[in-house]
Amino acid sequence: MDLILSAIEILMRWDVALALLAGSVGGVLIGAIPGVGPAVAIAILLPATFSMDPIVGLTVLLGIYGSSMYGGAIPAILINTPGTAVNALTTYDGYPMTARGEPRRALSLAYSASFFGGVFSVLCLILFAPVLARVAPMFGSREIFLAALLGIILVIVAHRGQTLIAGALAGLGIFIQSIGLEPVKYSQRYTFDQTWLSGGIDLIVVVLGLFALSQAFVLLTSEDEKIRTTRLRGGLFQGLRELARHPRVAGVSASFGVLMGMIPGVGEFTAQFMSYTYAQRTSKRPEDFGHGSSEGLIAAETANNAVPAAAMVPLLALGIPGEALTAMMLSVFYVHNVVPGPGLFQTRMDFVVALYIALLVLNVLVLIFLLMATRPLVQVVKIPNRFLGICVLTLSFVGVYSLRNSASDCMIAAGFGLFGFVLKRLNMPIVPIILGMVLGNIMEVKLRAGMARVKTPLDFIDRPVAFILFCIIIIVCVAHLRRVWLDRRELKEAEWRSKTRSTRFGGHLFRRRSYLSTERGKTVRARHLPSPRPSTDRD
Repeated sequence: MDLILSAIEILMRWDVALALLAGSVGGVLIGAIPGVGPAVAIAILLPATFSMDPIVGLTVLLGIYGSSMYGGAIPAILINTPGTAVNALTTYDGYPMTARGEPRRALSLAYSASFFGGVFSVLCLILFAPVLARVAPMFGSREIFLAALLGIILVIVAHRGQTLIAGALAGLGIFIQSIGLEPVKYSQRYTFDQTWLSGGIDLIVVVLGLFALSQAFVLLTSEDEKIRTTRLRGGLFQGLRELARHPRVAGVSASFGVLMGMIPGVGEFTAQFMSYTYAQRTSKRPEDFGHGSSEGLIAAETANNAVPAAAMVPLLALGIPGEALTAMMLSVFYVHNVVPGPGLFQTRMDFVVALYIALLVLNVLVLIFLLMATRPLVQVVKIPNRFLGICVLTLSFVGVYSLRNSASDCMIAAGFGLFGFVLKRLNMPIVPIILGMVLGNIMEVKLRAGMARVKTPLDFIDRPVAFILFCIIIIVCVAHLRRVWLDRRELKEAEWRSKTRSTRFGGHLFRRRSYLSTERGKTVRARHLPSPRPSTDRD
C-alpha cells in the first residue's frame, strides 16, 4: 500500500498531469490520421523529451503509445483504412458494420474492447510487480545477453516469409551501432578517418530517418483522396453493455495481449491473430467473422490494446525493448541516467508502479475523450496527405538538428529516410534495424562483462536462468527451421500435385481425342472402301 501511495505522489504533479493529458489526446489524434502512426509521432517528440523530467517525458510517450490504437480504430471502421498498422484487423469486422449502417455500434464496441484490454493489462502487471521485483535480480550479464539474443531471434523469425531479409537488416542495425569509438579501449571502429563518424551514428537520428522522414516521403508521393465519412447519430455507450455479453472472448484476448506483449519481438500482430483465431473457432456463428462480427471486433481491439503495458515488462525488468516504440523510450531512460533493468525494481519500484498507474489513468482519459469528441474527431481523417507530409518533414529535420546542432546529423537522417522509403516501397521490414541497434549495443556490453568470469563455453550457461534462456533459443531456432522445411515440403507437394493433375488430365484428353479420331477415321474409311470382291483362282 505504501508503494502505491508513493507512486501516486509521483504522479500528483501538474506537469505530469499535463503530460498525461497531452499524450492521451495527442495519441488519439495521431492514430486517427491514416499514414502517420505512433512511431512517427514518438520519433518527432523524442528530442523534446530529453529536456523533461524522466517521468514527464515517459508519460507523454506512453500516452501516445497507448492511445494511438484507440484513434486508429476510427478510420479503420469508417473508411476501411487503418489509422495505425495494428488496426488492420479491425477493418475485417468494423467496416462491414459501417457498410450495413452501424458505425456508431462498431466504434462504441471498439472503444469498450480497447478500454477493457488496456485496463486488464495494467492491473495484471500491477499485481505481478512484486513477482517481477524478485525475478529481476536473477538476471546477470550473461542472462541479459542471452535475453537480448533471444529478442533479436524472435524479431527475425516473427517476419515469416521475410526471415532472411529481416536477419540481414538486424545485422545492419548491429553494424551501425558499432560505428565510432569502441566503449572499452576507445579505439576507432569503421570511421575511415572521418571525424564526423567518431561520435557514432545516434539512434534518434536513425529513428527519425527510418520512421518519420520515410513516412513523409511516402505521404508526399501519394495522391490526396477524397474521403467521405459516415455521419454518426446517437450515443456511444452501448458498446460497454455489448462487451459484457462476451466476457470469454474479451478475457482470453486480453490474456493473449499480455502474454505476447511480454515476449520481445512478438507484439500486437501475433496477439491479434491468435485472439481472432480463437474467437472464430469457439464462436457459435463463425461464418459472421469478416462480415461484421462483434466477437471478431472485440478480439482484435482487446488484444492490441493489452500489449503496450505488457511490452514495458522486458524494457523495465531487463532493459530489453521488444519493439521499435519501446526501443525509442529506452533512450529517454539513458539520457536521464535511469538505467532500466534488475536494479530499477530494487531501487525505484515506486517509479515503475507510477508508470503503470499512469497507463491506467491514460485508458480512462482516452475513453472519456472519445465518448465525448468522436463526432468532431472524425473530420481529422480528411487532412490531405501532402500537407501531412510537409508537416512531418519539417518537424523531423527540426528534431534532428536540435539534438546536437549538427548538419551532418540531418544528412544522415535524410539518407536513412530515403533508405526507409525504399524499404517501404519494397514491403520490407524496418523494425529489425532499430532493434538491432539497441539490442546489439546491449549484447556487446553484457557479453564483455559476462566473459570476465567465463573460462569454458559451458560456464556461460552454468546458471539456471542462463540455461533456460539457452534452451529457449535452441527450441526457437529448431522450431523455425522445422517450420521452414515443412512449408517448403508442402509447397513442393502442391506443385507436384498440380503438375500431376495437369499431366493426367492432358494425357487422358489426348488419348480420348486420339481414340475418337482413330475410330472416326476407321468409320470414314469403311464407308468409302469398295465392297470386297470374291477371289478367283488363276491356275
